[in-house]
Amino acid sequence: MANGILVIDKPQDWTSHDVVAKLRGILHVKRIGHAGTLDPMATGVLPVFVGRATRAVEFAAEREKEYIAGLRLGVVTDTQDVTGSVLETNPVSVTREQVAAVLDQFRGPIQQIPPMYSAIKKGGRKLYELARRGQEVERQPRPITIYELELMEQVSPTEFTLRVLCSKGTYVRTLCHDIGQALGCGGTLSSLRRTQSAGFTLDQAVTLEQVAGMEDPAAALLPVDAYFAHYPALTLTSEGAAKKIRNGNTVTTEGADGTYRVYSSHQEFLALSKLEQGCLTTIKSFFEV
Repeated sequence: MANGILVIDKPQDWTSHDVVAKLRGILHVKRIGHAGTLDPMATGVLPVFVGRATRAVEFAAEREKEYIAGLRLGVVTDTQDVTGSVLETNPVSVTREQVAAVLDQFRGPIQQIPPMYSAIKKGGRKLYELARRGQEVERQPRPITIYELELMEQVSPTEFTLRVLCSKGTYVRTLCHDIGQALGCGGTLSSLRRTQSAGFTLDQAVTLEQVAGMEDPAAALLPVDAYFAHYPALTLTSEGAAKKIRNGNTVTTEGADGTYRVYSSHQEFLALSKLEQGCLTTIKSFFEV
């Protein structure tokens, strides 16, 4: 049974679900899922979790993400990106310096109103379902954090390239829309490439074509503990302690308080655990059953 993480460079015009379905066939697995949905127009890092590694998906959502985004000024669409219907066009007379200056108000903790074309639910219905029926409902602002926002280049009088490092829940197309509003000419997302997600980068990503062409596609999987590499490792010296972890019990051990990758004496990754006052408690188990 294949277990691990595959970092895919998602192709344009594919949904994240399409990628998972394709890999399910290539790897011949049932348990598979992705972390951090990408819109069809977007490309870039899509971490896919296979087998027991699917238990780590919930942790992936908490990590920051990085994008390279195209901002097109002078255009406003219903989806806040270039795939939508144009609602208005406006003349653009802003300079690169003016665009750079307005970015200041979007850095740090901010409130963002999610777009109608999103999977957020209102009254049990997804917003995009309502939007497709021509309905618009009130949405409450949500707290997000823009850790870094950089104007990389000006491609044309109306096209700019941004680098965005942000928290979970951030809609980059809404960010582009809001920047356009702040500049007084409107704006929309013209392209999007995710360069970092769940701690993985484009350097680690492979294409679907590369995976499909491998003699042993499962060999491309990263071990699940690679995702938790930012936590220190703790190796249990006795099989009795490892058995307690497998049975969901606590283990008494020495060490500083904190979160650890826990291994058996045979270096099998057992769990992500919390050590507090000498008591080791499992947060999530990853051993084979």
